[in-house]
Amino acid sequence: MTNKIALVTGGSRGLGRSSALALSQKGYGIIITYRTQKEKADEVISEIKKHGGQAAALQLDTGLVSSFDDFVSSLIDVLKEKWNRDTFDYLVNNAGVGISAPFANTTEEQFDSLVNVHFKGVYFLTQKLLPLLADNGGIVNVSSGLTRFTTEGNSAYAAVKGAIEVFTRSLAKELGSRGIRVNTVAPGPMATDFGGGIMRDNENLKAFIGSVTALGRVGEADDISGVIASLCTDEMRWVTAQRIEASGGMSL
Repeated sequence: MTNKIALVTGGSRGLGRSSALALSQKGYGIIITYRTQKEKADEVISEIKKHGGQAAALQLDTGLVSSFDDFVSSLIDVLKEKWNRDTFDYLVNNAGVGISAPFANTTEEQFDSLVNVHFKGVYFLTQKLLPLLADNGGIVNVSSGLTRFTTEGNSAYAAVKGAIEVFTRSLAKELGSRGIRVNTVAPGPMATDFGGGIMRDNENLKAFIGSVTALGRVGEADDISGVIASLCTDEMRWVTAQRIEASGGMSL
């Protein structure tokens, strides 16, 4: 049993949930964050514990930078109480919101929400957590296939994910001296409840995505979470500053 600990933001559902479970299967201690869905977060914790793992859930709004100091304080307490540690090893910046609107109709409120959660929040949460991140650990930032291919209605979302990919490379450079690897995983469309579950529930859309994807279908959370978990292993110790797309070969 390893003594590694991974923190997954937005771990109560979808890709975050799947990533937390995949990391727990490697024997890692797991801390997930949730914004409002405590019941779903508790279900993830119960699932991990059922299989002999250790896990905890903390409330966090990743779009609200003013809340980060209190979150860090809570995290320090959990690390000490549950694992008798003052550091953790891997950070998965996964939490996100899906907002789709044509460029001409995108509001400032929508834009700010996307920036706050997907870029500003990731930037400053990572900064706050840096003293707690162990040397020779790693960070995985979740981006999107939409930084390579394009669909209508995603100009703001794709732009902030593009910012995350540039940030990833800069962070990899600055943290390399501590042996901390920083990579991006860019999922294609997934059949989860993200963005209101449209990719999960719209059969016509799923069929279209499958028709332009080399592997012939829409992705599932489990297709991507294994990639995220693998980046948090010693087998990937020489991989940093990379964008790894997990889209099944969409729009090649």
